[in-house]
Amino acid sequence: MSRLTRRDLLKSSVAVTATAAADNTPAAAQAAKPALRPPPAAEKLPLVRARLLLDFGWRVHLGHACDESKDFDFGLNQRTFAKAGNDVSTAAELDFDDSGWQQINLPHDWAVALPFVPSTNPPPPPADDPRAAHGFKPLGRRYPDTSIGWYRRTFDLPASDLGRRLSIEFDGAFRDCLVMLNGYIVGSNQSGYAPFRVDVTDFANYGGKNILTVRVDATLGEGWFYEGAGIYRHVWLVKTDALHIPQWGTWVTSKINGTTAAIEISTELFNEGLSVRKCQLVSTVFDPKGRAVASLRTQPLTMGSQEKRLLAQRAVLHAPALWSVETPQLYQLVTKVVADGKTVDDAVTSFGVRSIRFDPEKGFFLNSKPVKLNGTCNHQDHAGVGAALPDRLHAWRIERLKEMGCNAYRTSHNPPAPELLDACDRVGMLVVDETRRMSSDDEAISELERMIRRDRNHPSIVLWAIGNEEPQQGTDRGARIATTMKRVCRELDPTRPITAAVDNDKVWGIGITPVLDVLGCNYRTDKIPAFHVRYPGKPTIGTETGSTVSTRGIYVRDPASGYCVAYDTEFPWWASTAEAWMNIVAPRPFIGGGFVWTGFDYRGEPTPQNHWPNVSSQFGFMDTCGFPKDNYFYYKAWWGNEPVLHLFPHWNWQGKEGQKINVWCHSNLDRVELLLNGQSQGVRDVVPLRHVEWDVVYAPGIIEARGYKGGKQVLTAKRETTGAPAQIVLRPDRTAIAADGEDVVVVTVEIADAQGRMVPTASNQVAFSVSGPGALIGVGNGDPRSHEPDKGANRSAFNGLCTAILQSAKMPGALRLDATAPGLQPASLVITTMPAKFRPSVG
Repeated sequence: MSRLTRRDLLKSSVAVTATAAADNTPAAAQAAKPALRPPPAAEKLPLVRARLLLDFGWRVHLGHACDESKDFDFGLNQRTFAKAGNDVSTAAELDFDDSGWQQINLPHDWAVALPFVPSTNPPPPPADDPRAAHGFKPLGRRYPDTSIGWYRRTFDLPASDLGRRLSIEFDGAFRDCLVMLNGYIVGSNQSGYAPFRVDVTDFANYGGKNILTVRVDATLGEGWFYEGAGIYRHVWLVKTDALHIPQWGTWVTSKINGTTAAIEISTELFNEGLSVRKCQLVSTVFDPKGRAVASLRTQPLTMGSQEKRLLAQRAVLHAPALWSVETPQLYQLVTKVVADGKTVDDAVTSFGVRSIRFDPEKGFFLNSKPVKLNGTCNHQDHAGVGAALPDRLHAWRIERLKEMGCNAYRTSHNPPAPELLDACDRVGMLVVDETRRMSSDDEAISELERMIRRDRNHPSIVLWAIGNEEPQQGTDRGARIATTMKRVCRELDPTRPITAAVDNDKVWGIGITPVLDVLGCNYRTDKIPAFHVRYPGKPTIGTETGSTVSTRGIYVRDPASGYCVAYDTEFPWWASTAEAWMNIVAPRPFIGGGFVWTGFDYRGEPTPQNHWPNVSSQFGFMDTCGFPKDNYFYYKAWWGNEPVLHLFPHWNWQGKEGQKINVWCHSNLDRVELLLNGQSQGVRDVVPLRHVEWDVVYAPGIIEARGYKGGKQVLTAKRETTGAPAQIVLRPDRTAIAADGEDVVVVTVEIADAQGRMVPTASNQVAFSVSGPGALIGVGNGDPRSHEPDKGANRSAFNGLCTAILQSAKMPGALRLDATAPGLQPASLVITTMPAKFRPSVG
């Protein structure tokens, strides 16, 4: 569908204005808890449009990038495109026998299940091995037998669907997809991150069986980090009337004026039928409590065959419930297309009412209040599942960040899953939404357009990002490309500024900088104040800051081990410690904030050890499982609102009796006293944005930190010398989940001594077994050098911890996890899977 802009709306819109009453409670006094579900009034409305989840019941098999006989005859005799519906692939035929293929549900990442494979003739360390960037998985032209995946799904369509418009919507697949229905090639998509849609109306078997086949080619990559392989996001079958709202066809903007907010609703309407249709558009706005606060109806419309129209409706909300970091209030818009006295199509759109601006002297403002962006950059993979995260795991990660005071998230370096943005909307997490490719070629512009059209209703998004450390960032060519991309952003969304992450301070001010609304500075944080003096009118943020490298539970520096110490001391040449960048950005209001590289460790890019056997990064202040490292508590102390007293390292130093151990505390209190076995080791005053430390002669027993505020002791933290590993302890993030076939529980697995204390050096291998309505979908331990399988039933603990991720089945009951290890007391856990309403899905 051609792009429709605000300019088009002004030329050819039908406008309806209404005044609506909203909650009269002052915005600041409204409930602080985020709405975890849509407002109830809108949630219960029946939908005429069918948007059916197409995740369950797939079959998958690896193909071959070079040998057509191993690729299900794809490309055989060069007849693939000779005759539509013929000679594409045997796997695209309805009667093909796929009984030997693996049964899976989406999301699915086949790369995470592949073994780690070292390079042949790599450069000797310390030189970087290029394959380390993608985590040593066998993908690419050197690995033709593991770089192609084939997916098949059969489904029935009723005869009554004839006359409706049918499409398949893919939220994301990596990458280079060819989509076939009933033997016909019906669409393709290059991007591994942008969503795409395929119209299958003409190719469907109505009143019969259909075969959907997808060939995914992960031979070529798009990033320099682990990207996964396969259909790793949701797929949907969408059925609409010929007269309908196109995909992403509703958009709501708001403007706050004192105690009211003016909202403008833009709705696209498309008549794909052969006859003229008369209709009306009805829009109802529901407030965060589920109450209808505005109802709008256009004048009768006449839509010609194949006519597209952009309609505008306007309303005023009194005392609107504002979306903010503290109170992320969400409204819902229910849109109905009424023709011949009945609703023929409808859509539900969540949105928020809020204002944003970047000031070059005072930073970022949300609802006219200054907010420092305390953010993190993150890739999209997780231990156990790779890039194929269930919805709940996206939310779990956002919740972990929010809990420690993080208020902003940069989607490095690609459009994220929609569910991640939904989670950010619900909990109050600001977002920099980033496209994958900085280019103005047709494909890159299409990817940018799809990202913006899909995401522009999310109140959490405050910036569009068009690039990251690009070769053309300081050139005139780069400026031309950025200008074209900015024009597209403005046409689709004039309400948000654009940025790009520039990593060379020598080109700050030239190249793409004048084009950007906000300059994103990758590292060189100490150079930002001087840039501000030279360019006082340009707002700035730190799009990548920090980059301390650390390994959870490691406190002795040994470069040969591949691990980094967990103190805030080690960083690559281009980066800095957490304390260094925070002391630059935090006290300077003209810097809008900073985004730590990274919140979570991720697969690939194992800096500073970019060679075998290292397979994961160590940049995160949480590891790949989401277990906090010690630097997590530094940020929690200075970003959060609660008193923090975090003491480290552990106190298991057998063999180091009489030697000094460096002891740190991250705290936001006034003073901290350290004791060893009851004897004071001294008191330290806490300097804001700094840690406190002691060198303590090791003796087994207890180190204890006592934190003081206003002269009173308010917190205590201890580290004890533990006994030997004796038992397994299981700690789930929840004890009850939905029995919908999608929900997950994240289980922390601890190796503890006989007194129940986690043994911080334990590495016992744990075996898992699951019974009841659910499955073990992944395991991990956060070890950046571990080559153990993520999809196995065993995992070694790393410094006392590992994780297991369980997913429910579509039936209620008791989901049991048993964990055993030689010589340890076993543990079991029962998760209740609760009756749940299934999302509408394809049978």
